[in-house]
Amino acid sequence: MARIVMKFGGTSMAGTERIRRVAGLVRRQAAPKEDGAGDEVAVVVSAMAGETDRLVNFCREANASYDPAEYDVVVSSGEQVTSGLLAITLQGLGCRARSWLGWQLPIRTAEAHAKARIAAIDGAALGAAMAAGEIAVIPGFQGVSDEGRVTTLGRGGSDTSAVAIAAAVGADRCDIYTDVDGVYTTDPRIVAKARKLKAVTYEEMLELASVGAKVLQTRSVGLAMKEGVRVQVLSSFTSDEDAAADTLPGTLIVSEEEMNRLVEDGTMERQLVTGIAHDKNEAKLILTRVPDRPGAVAHIFAPLAAAHINVDMIIQNVGRDKGETDVTFTVPQSDLPRAQALLEDKREEIGFGRIISDSRIAKISVVGVGMKSHAGVAATMFRALADRGINIQAISTSEIKVSVMIDEDETELAVRVLHTAYGLDAKD
Repeated sequence: MARIVMKFGGTSMAGTERIRRVAGLVRRQAAPKEDGAGDEVAVVVSAMAGETDRLVNFCREANASYDPAEYDVVVSSGEQVTSGLLAITLQGLGCRARSWLGWQLPIRTAEAHAKARIAAIDGAALGAAMAAGEIAVIPGFQGVSDEGRVTTLGRGGSDTSAVAIAAAVGADRCDIYTDVDGVYTTDPRIVAKARKLKAVTYEEMLELASVGAKVLQTRSVGLAMKEGVRVQVLSSFTSDEDAAADTLPGTLIVSEEEMNRLVEDGTMERQLVTGIAHDKNEAKLILTRVPDRPGAVAHIFAPLAAAHINVDMIIQNVGRDKGETDVTFTVPQSDLPRAQALLEDKREEIGFGRIISDSRIAKISVVGVGMKSHAGVAATMFRALADRGINIQAISTSEIKVSVMIDEDETELAVRVLHTAYGLDAKD
C-alpha cells in the first residue's frame, strides 16, 4: 500500500465525460491490490480547460481596476466546481470520497492575492482521512491568507498545490496527469524521433521547465526538489487496458542520487544530454551607447527588477573609443512594452542612445546533468548550428544548461539539428 497524490489538469477535467474517465483512474489507483490493500489517494484538480480564462474576463468586464482579493474569489471557483463534480462522480462509482477546499485543510499562503505562495499546509486531518480509506478531492490553485481570505497561486498553480500537498501528507509519489504521456527529449511535434524519458533529475526538469518545456510548472519542480517529493508525469488519456500508474509508464522526476541508483541497476542509461527545449516567448532589447563606467548596467536592470520583469540573457559589448558600450538582453515577450516604457523613463539617468527591440527571436537550450562531468557540450552545439548556417545572437549557461538566442524562423531546424547532434534520436 502506498500514499499517492494524483493531479489532473484542465484538459483532463474538461466536461463530465472526461471527469468520469478521471474517476475511473482514481478508483483503479485506490482499489485493493494483490496484497488486499488499496493505496491511500488524494486528488488535486484544475478547473475545466478554458474556465479560468472565462472567469478572468468576467472580472475585467466588471471592473478593469478590480480588487485582487475579489478576483481570487471569482477565479478560484473553477477548481471548486471540478473538485465537487469529481467527488460526486467517485461516490457514484461506490468510492468513499469528499472534497476539501483550500481553507478547510487549510493551505496557508503568503504574499499578494492572485500570485500567492504556499507557506504551510496542515496535513493532519487530510492524512487521517486518507488513512481511513477516504479519497480526498482538493481544488488546486487556491489557499487561504492569514486574514481568512481566499487566495490563488497564479496561473499553473495547481501543479504546485499537488506537490505541496504530497509533501504535507508524506506521499510516496505525486502523479501529475496531463495531455502528454511523459517528458520527451524534445517536442515530438517538431522531432518525430523524440524519445520519452524514463526518468529525469529535479535539476534537469527545473531547467527544462524554465527554458520552454511546458510539461510542468517551474515552481512545482522547485518545490518538489526542495521537499524531496518524487513526481511522475503521465497521461490521463488512457484506456482501461493500459498499464496502471504503479508500473511507471510515464516519466519519473527524482533526485540525482535516485537517478544514479537507477543507472547502476540498469533501469536507466546515463545520457550526456537529456533534452532540447525551445522558447519563442522572449524578446531582445539593445541599449546603444551606454556609458562604459561602473554602475551604468545597474541603472538599466534595477528598474526592471523593481517591476518584476525577469531578464535572461545579457551581453555587454566591448567598449567603444568614446567610453560607451552596447548592452543586449532578453525579457519575456509579454513584458516587452512595459520594459521599453520603463527604460525610456530612465533614459536620462542611464544615458543610453536608443532602444532597439526584436520580438522575433527564440531561445534554444541543451540540458543535461551529464554536463557537470563532461567537456565539449557547448562546442558540439555551436558546431552543429554553424554547419547549418544558424547564427547565434547571444549565449547563456548554467552548470547543466547551455542556451543560445537565434532567429525565430530557424527554431525548428535548430531543434532537429541539435537533437541529432547529441544522439537523442530514437532508433528505428
